[in-house]
Amino acid sequence: MYEQWIIALLIAPLAISLASFACGVTKTRTICTALHVTGLILMLAFTLQIINGVLTQGEISALHNWVYIDSLSAIFLGLIAIVGTLAGIYSIGYIGTEYREGHLDLKTYCNYYGFLHLFFFTMIISVITNNVILMWAAIEATTLSSAFLVGTYKQKTSLEAAWKYIIICSVGVAFGLYGTILTFSNGTNLLADPSQAIFWTAVNQQAGELNHGLMYLAFAFILVGFGTKCGLFPMHTWLPDAHSEAPSPVSAVLSAVLLNCAMLVVLRYYILVSKAVGADYPQTLMLVFGLLSTGIASFFIIMQHDIKRKLAYHSIENMGLISFAFGLGGPVGAFAGLLHTITHSLAKALLFCASGNILLKYRSRDIHEVSGLWRTMPFTAVLFAGGALALGGMPPFGMFTSEFAIAVAGIYAGKIWLIVLCLIFLTIALAGLTTMLLKTVLGKPKEGIE
Repeated sequence: MYEQWIIALLIAPLAISLASFACGVTKTRTICTALHVTGLILMLAFTLQIINGVLTQGEISALHNWVYIDSLSAIFLGLIAIVGTLAGIYSIGYIGTEYREGHLDLKTYCNYYGFLHLFFFTMIISVITNNVILMWAAIEATTLSSAFLVGTYKQKTSLEAAWKYIIICSVGVAFGLYGTILTFSNGTNLLADPSQAIFWTAVNQQAGELNHGLMYLAFAFILVGFGTKCGLFPMHTWLPDAHSEAPSPVSAVLSAVLLNCAMLVVLRYYILVSKAVGADYPQTLMLVFGLLSTGIASFFIIMQHDIKRKLAYHSIENMGLISFAFGLGGPVGAFAGLLHTITHSLAKALLFCASGNILLKYRSRDIHEVSGLWRTMPFTAVLFAGGALALGGMPPFGMFTSEFAIAVAGIYAGKIWLIVLCLIFLTIALAGLTTMLLKTVLGKPKEGIE
């Protein structure tokens, strides 16, 4: 019943992408912008139809079992559509301004929208596919499509960030391929029809009988491999450069959506391994990587003077916190992890877009050069301050609820000292955000800024 909506959801961004590239050849900027808006509307409409199907019948399996959408993947699919649409709408003004001021030429303008919708296409595949090999290929494809977006400005720093992004993520995700192959080979030895081992749902049904030794090794590879794309420590080094050098709408999508796509893949294997060898092993790895990411990132946040790099390190911190929440286990931990995923995505998208306004006005990302936002850009100042307070976990924002739920999950799990340590890291990160707000929102504007 919903198969036609899934096909339409896959075709729409790919078709819009190809048409946008064609506009770059024919030099038709207005048509390119119209195509972009059309693509956003179609992506959101088709996604809402599919999510409605999941709410109605619980899960959707389509295209000969190659597509599987349950309540978990529906959450991540919804984030792609909602955040992607909001960032896409913001792109119209942001990229239009960059074009009018001569920072982008017409071909780059059209290619930007082409790669943006291609990026949406690869992320959608990564969250709805049931094929474990295609799941890996889609995550790898997100790197290739988004790398061109990171290097949009073609400056030395942005091109360096794009190459660093490609190299580190390609090497990291290669480890994810090893884990994928181990899981697939494990499934072929178990299932009556070995060809079904390519499908996650088929392996999941028999996950309790998977070879323990192989699954121990597979999850280690999976967490290192796809954890690279999540920005988990110590595979996080690509993220601050890529997020800070990309155009602000792209930074919003990278931080608020792409990292979540990789986390969903980790969760898929987390489910398999928990059934195969018990929950203790995957939870321990998630806790270790999550707490290390949160801790290391919190100290880097304090040291940063670049607004977008500071926000990028907050992405590392929050992805670590999400991993930590799932590592705590139990229904409260799962609820906290999913809620934090949603709230972080919305807050981070808002902050990166607000930072884009600041960059267009001040032509600087240095917090020492940006001051007096409350006078020069009062509306942006309110959004920027509100987003920062939300990201810091201050009440009454949603991230306060998710972080409180993480603390509750830790208490239920009997990991009091880990929670105390995590709260210390969160306090340090909040101090970094507070410093940024005091220096940028308050004070007097620089001379020449009105």
